[in-house]
Amino acid sequence: MAEKTGKLHMIGHAHLDPVWLWRWTEGLQEAKATFRSALDRLDEDENFCFVSSSAAFYAWIEESDPGMFSEIQQRVSEGRWSLVGGWWVEADCNLPCGESFVRQALYGQRYFQSRFGKKAVVGFNPDSFGHHAMLPQLLKKSGLDYYVFMRPMPHEKGLPSRVFWWESDDGSQVLCYRIPYQYLTWGDDVRSHVLRCSEELRAPLGMLMCFYGVGNHGGGPTRANIDSIHRLAEDPDLPALEFSTPERYFRAVEQERLFLPVIHDELQHHASGCYAAHSGIKQWNRRAENALMLAEKVNILAQWIGGRSFDQGLGQAWKSTLFNQFHDILAGTSLETAYEDARDSFGEAVSIAGRTTAFALQALSWNIDIVPEDNMTPVFVFNPHSWPVTGPVELEMSQLGSDSLLVTESQEPVAWQEIRSQALTKSRQRLAFTAELPPLGYRVFKLYRSGGPQPFSMIDAGPHWLENEHLRLDMDPVTGCIAGLKDKRLGVSVFQGPAARPAVIEDHSDTWSHGVTHFHKDAGQFRLVSMEKIEQGCVQATLRVTSSYGRSRLVQDFVLYRGRAAVEVRVTVDWREQFKMLKLRFPIHAAKARAVSEIPYGSMEREAHGQEEPSGSWVDVSGESPDGEVRFGVAIVNTGKYSYDVTGSDIGLTVLRSPVYAHHDPAVPEEDGQYTFIDQGTQTFSYSICPHEGMWEDAGVLKQALELNQPPEAYFESCHRGSLPMMDSYVQVDSDTVVVSALKEAESGGDMILRCVETARRQTQVTITLPPWGRTIEAELQPSEIKTFRVPKASAEPVTETDLLEEPL
Repeated sequence: MAEKTGKLHMIGHAHLDPVWLWRWTEGLQEAKATFRSALDRLDEDENFCFVSSSAAFYAWIEESDPGMFSEIQQRVSEGRWSLVGGWWVEADCNLPCGESFVRQALYGQRYFQSRFGKKAVVGFNPDSFGHHAMLPQLLKKSGLDYYVFMRPMPHEKGLPSRVFWWESDDGSQVLCYRIPYQYLTWGDDVRSHVLRCSEELRAPLGMLMCFYGVGNHGGGPTRANIDSIHRLAEDPDLPALEFSTPERYFRAVEQERLFLPVIHDELQHHASGCYAAHSGIKQWNRRAENALMLAEKVNILAQWIGGRSFDQGLGQAWKSTLFNQFHDILAGTSLETAYEDARDSFGEAVSIAGRTTAFALQALSWNIDIVPEDNMTPVFVFNPHSWPVTGPVELEMSQLGSDSLLVTESQEPVAWQEIRSQALTKSRQRLAFTAELPPLGYRVFKLYRSGGPQPFSMIDAGPHWLENEHLRLDMDPVTGCIAGLKDKRLGVSVFQGPAARPAVIEDHSDTWSHGVTHFHKDAGQFRLVSMEKIEQGCVQATLRVTSSYGRSRLVQDFVLYRGRAAVEVRVTVDWREQFKMLKLRFPIHAAKARAVSEIPYGSMEREAHGQEEPSGSWVDVSGESPDGEVRFGVAIVNTGKYSYDVTGSDIGLTVLRSPVYAHHDPAVPEEDGQYTFIDQGTQTFSYSICPHEGMWEDAGVLKQALELNQPPEAYFESCHRGSLPMMDSYVQVDSDTVVVSALKEAESGGDMILRCVETARRQTQVTITLPPWGRTIEAELQPSEIKTFRVPKASAEPVTETDLLEEPL
């Protein structure tokens, strides 16, 4: 036979969704059946190879069928079963926070290493709906040099080659492959799939991967598939066919030493609507991530200061959270019953984190030297962030009198205010004050039952307006929208039209919004029901705006605090509409505007042409005043929303969508059909309007978002003797653009792991100090670079830099 031109690496694969149109219990069964089938095919054909990702699946098999697990271990050692992915699951690649992506690899790769004696080198997310631009760094620093994906497909994102180098802002690169056509095959004969893949062969790249095997609900390659490949390999008109693995393919490409294009961009868009589908799963995820990161910080502090760990099972809690970040769960595209399971496991994770935090924090506060005083109650407040925070604190209590006095540890008066209790009883009150806190540390305040009148004036407020030192907010008494927000520091009017305006949009797309990238067809407007001032004091003033549309109701509480240049808005939505989307619009009065939003451990500037985009906890529009005199911007930060558009300089924060659960086109809902719709009922979240001078890079936007999502922890303490001072700080950072994102116990050895990230996309020199232990870390970070350090508990041992797997560089 003449030598063939070109080669297809035939990749035996079973795309396995553990949850989608079925619950996880069915996913468990399909994983067992799929892996059993793959092992049988390996027994039958000595040439056949199989690849599978997701450490969670292997953990299922190890638990449920140890004998089968031993067979898999043997096949992995032979090189015929290839471990790919290196993550706990094939996650959504836009919605989790940056630290979650670190943990996907940390737990996935450590599991592979411990059970199989090797880690994956190929990142693998063929079905995820988009891929954020920081992934190359996260992959590379997790030992994953290569990446396989399929979506977005060529009609959704043009790329110069199936194979290319993908680069993130810090300069990290991974070699990528976009799967042609499909990651699976249907039917016994793979000829048609081989033919269309062979047509993709282009010089100088003479080889491609061709994926085959039944998928989605598992299955994998069949005997007929394998027999078909053997027959096709004899066809002289086809390229060479070789049973292979992604790792072998990438190694072969590297040996060719070809010039390959470099892509410095995100890989979007496939399913633009999924980032706003199912508000519950999005909020549960955000809450779990923040709870776990807080718990780790306070637990390592309690361990190093008090000598005792209070870990209630944080590793398992992380794994539950990571599992629920699977792309069909977190995207909101699964069965309704699947979200009952997700709710329960997220609840378990948050409960574990909450117990760990409570025990560890109270171990710290119980050891503070608080001298007893008559009629004095200590208030302990902890700041989880690596910078000083001045933030609002609210606590339920009894016996709060009008002449009570709140002071710092040095007897400096602190403004406080009684606000509405969350309980409807005369015996309880709610205390509100603003706490000035040291970086990653605590402060004890003292509340006296009496002490005289407060030396603080009330915040200015009227029936339709609020004003403090920095901002004046005017509401429209007819529409209930913001009529004007003036930044008194800069002398600019922030908005150029009605803001915080609820916009109802027609949305008949499926759960993913396949084929839809813009949502702008108005379906109607909310009407004002009432506007009232519900709080006014020396700490905060609040206007409550209630409006309605159809059978739905929207309540927005606009809160202005003393000394804060931001308007916090607490939102309650009771949504009863179907096939509609709700947005809140903010037309920023800026020319030459740039639209930038958060992505995991980074930021992304995008065109402001109205396309629906995924985002983290903030989106910012910055530019200059229309007269060109002032450079300013506005960030909208939030506690649980992940989707937005920017049209010109108009931000549209997407609050929710209400498609049918698990509706996938081309199926069309019947006009009189009975369906269950997403996001029906009541939900709550918060957002803040944050005007700032200059561009977003220098405005501390990320810090404002983190402060809203991770507020100070506060509770009442008692008086007791101890060895700790009334105020202390455990981490200090000398750069405004570097944040300590994680502080945790090392996975092995009891050392401390400190992770930091550069947040303004500029090269930065930073010094991080840990004062109680006399430790100093000096480092240079590239734009958006993540660095991880191991701090030994033994003071004589040096601090060392590690990769994201906590292994030495």
